[in-house]
Amino acid sequence: MIPVTEFRQFSEQQPAFRVLKPWWDVFTDYLSVAMLMIGVFGCTLQVMQDKIICLPKRISMPNATSDPVSDSHLSASIHPPPANEMKGLKTNLDLQQYSFINQMCYERALHWYAKYFPYLVLIHTLVFMLCSNFWFKFPGSSSKIEHFISILGKCFDSPWTTRALSEVSGENPEEKDNKKNNLNKSSLNLSVIEGNLVKTQSLKSIPDKLVVDKPSAGALDKKEGEQAKALFEKVKKFRLHVEEGDLLYSMYVRQTVLKVLKFLIIIVYNSALVSKVQFTVSCNVDIQDMTGYKNFSCNHTMAHLFSKLSFCYLCFVSVYGLTCLYTLYWLFYRSLKEYSFEYVRQETGIDDIPDVKNDFAFMLHMIDQYDPLYSKRFAVFLSEVSENKLKQLNLNNEWTADKLRQRLQANSSNRLELQFFMLSGLPDTIFEITELQSLRLEIINNVTIPAAIAQLENLQELSLYQCSLKIHSAAASFLKENLKVLRVKFDDSRELPPWLYTLRNLEELNLIGSLSPDASKNITLDSLRELKSLKTLYLKSNFTKIPQSIVDVASHLQKLYIHNDGTKLVMLNNLKKIANLTDLELVHCDLERIPHAIFSLINLQELDLKENNIKSIEEIVSFQHLRKLTCLKLWYNSITYIPEHIKKLVGLERLYFSHNKIEVLPSHLFLCNKLRYLDLSYNDIRFIPPEIGVLQSLQYFSVICNKVESLPDELYFCKKLKTLKLGKNTLSVLSPKIAYLTLLTHLDLKGNHFESLPAELGCCRVLKKSGLIVEDILFETLPSEVREQMIAE
Repeated sequence: MIPVTEFRQFSEQQPAFRVLKPWWDVFTDYLSVAMLMIGVFGCTLQVMQDKIICLPKRISMPNATSDPVSDSHLSASIHPPPANEMKGLKTNLDLQQYSFINQMCYERALHWYAKYFPYLVLIHTLVFMLCSNFWFKFPGSSSKIEHFISILGKCFDSPWTTRALSEVSGENPEEKDNKKNNLNKSSLNLSVIEGNLVKTQSLKSIPDKLVVDKPSAGALDKKEGEQAKALFEKVKKFRLHVEEGDLLYSMYVRQTVLKVLKFLIIIVYNSALVSKVQFTVSCNVDIQDMTGYKNFSCNHTMAHLFSKLSFCYLCFVSVYGLTCLYTLYWLFYRSLKEYSFEYVRQETGIDDIPDVKNDFAFMLHMIDQYDPLYSKRFAVFLSEVSENKLKQLNLNNEWTADKLRQRLQANSSNRLELQFFMLSGLPDTIFEITELQSLRLEIINNVTIPAAIAQLENLQELSLYQCSLKIHSAAASFLKENLKVLRVKFDDSRELPPWLYTLRNLEELNLIGSLSPDASKNITLDSLRELKSLKTLYLKSNFTKIPQSIVDVASHLQKLYIHNDGTKLVMLNNLKKIANLTDLELVHCDLERIPHAIFSLINLQELDLKENNIKSIEEIVSFQHLRKLTCLKLWYNSITYIPEHIKKLVGLERLYFSHNKIEVLPSHLFLCNKLRYLDLSYNDIRFIPPEIGVLQSLQYFSVICNKVESLPDELYFCKKLKTLKLGKNTLSVLSPKIAYLTLLTHLDLKGNHFESLPAELGCCRVLKKSGLIVEDILFETLPSEVREQMIAE
């Protein structure tokens, strides 16, 4: 006998898949089992019992000629059998002949429907089962279904689902701000109620593999928060993948249509052929030469039972077919390629849950037929509001107030600073660090600066590097009054905060990004007129002219730094209007001459023209009008000579000529007798004039990487020298007069041709080994007492 369990694999799918089986699929599965039992029962009877029993049938023929066989039969009938023998009509057939006759009549006389009825039932039922579950087995659809069921179960059981529904449901954001304490209490109560609801539904309607009975959580631990965060990412990726097509919907429609067609075929031919199942069958086969008979009367032993089973089978198929017709009606009557969460939005108050389409929508419609609670809890992971709340919770768990205080450090402005890089938001615990003075955020997007920032009473500095932020109105008011320094690095207009133009107490503004004074471009620098206290402006961009917005703050702007990333700065006339400038940097602006507009800045104290393409500085004579100029930086250019007019800059204290192409030092250079810092490194200088001795205030002198062969003795008259850099030249002797430089703390001699060092280095009492840059072998040429003096602390 064939057990029904052998056919279980045709209809059985993973237990979790039952959530995608509406009531009609479950009902048709039970009908399939009933029809399968009919088929298996009929097949078992076919195998275990005789199919047909036949006896020869005598037909009298008036003119029939006698033959030996018939005569023998006749004689047998004439002479009655003895009293001790069995009575009846004697056929003289043995068992093998009867078996042969039964088989011949079964094959020749019995109608094919009567013979194969149980097999037909079995085959049709298996086809029904395969059609019902094919979309669970097909690789293209089963992978989506398995992924969906896996995510669905995790979303249903996630503690965050309960917490989100309890916190967000029915709450108005303004009421939350005004009644925060009441919200916490109500959230706790709602969490308990929701937890009980989840538990009840889990026991009744959720598949065994999906149910994990958990108590409702008032707060998530770090692990649960990370799991919920991963779920949000999975749901996003799954939605993008599944919404692209309608494979699942198409396959379900097609298998339903196939079942309806199958139902119609079965009903038609079974209704026509069920009458062919008869109990008595006449059999006429030409086997007279083997058995002596050709006419037989046969009894189909299972005809009566098969007739009843066929009528029962037709009833089951009819119900099955009507159910499939209802399924088709449901499929085409409703728009199953679109799914609206309107009822969830109304019930929970989560207004940003998006509607979905295609296969994603179809699976949610199927889930609703099983239990609508699944869709409600799944919708939590489609909401950005819910995701942002989770991110905030995770941030608060990860960045505790104690951890933040440990990360506090002083920045270059000697302010206590916190740095955050690539976070999903701002942890609320930041606003507990009231001693915070500087906040630096890097690559943090879609975050709102809350009103709670007003708790940071000492906050004066804010750095935003590639951050797309929104700001609460109360937070904007706080920054407007308290912020002193703002640094913004941006790649597009969304990262350039519009509220920066309202910071009336701002003293320093740093903007790094592609800006254009042309309004037709994407990112422009608006008027800075409202920045009444702005004193320092740093712009790293690609200007072709000085923006007009800078002129708006000309009356109080003192320091202007423009780093132009190699873009040629052509129009500088607006510089004349910024008369109060004390510091000016025009770096990497592709300047070929010193701009004439600079000579109008009579208050200028420091000028930096680094990394330009300046070759001639004949205009340097005009600097004599800038009486306050003390620092001139012309480094990293292509200057070949220093004009004699340099002598007129008598107020210079720091002069940078490094990384140029200067070959000759004019003696007039050293008439700038106030020089304290002179950098001539990385040039082609061969000779240092003895007039250098005039610089009695010189504290820093560098000629690294030149071609100097000897040093004038007058150099050692600069007794205030603290740093002397002579490395990478062609010097061969260091004069013992080095002893005059008693204040020397840093001496670089490495990369020359020295054979020994003078013992007089010992007179430089403050010079230590860490400040003496020289080859180790040369250091060993010093007397041992000098070496010990330098090594000693």
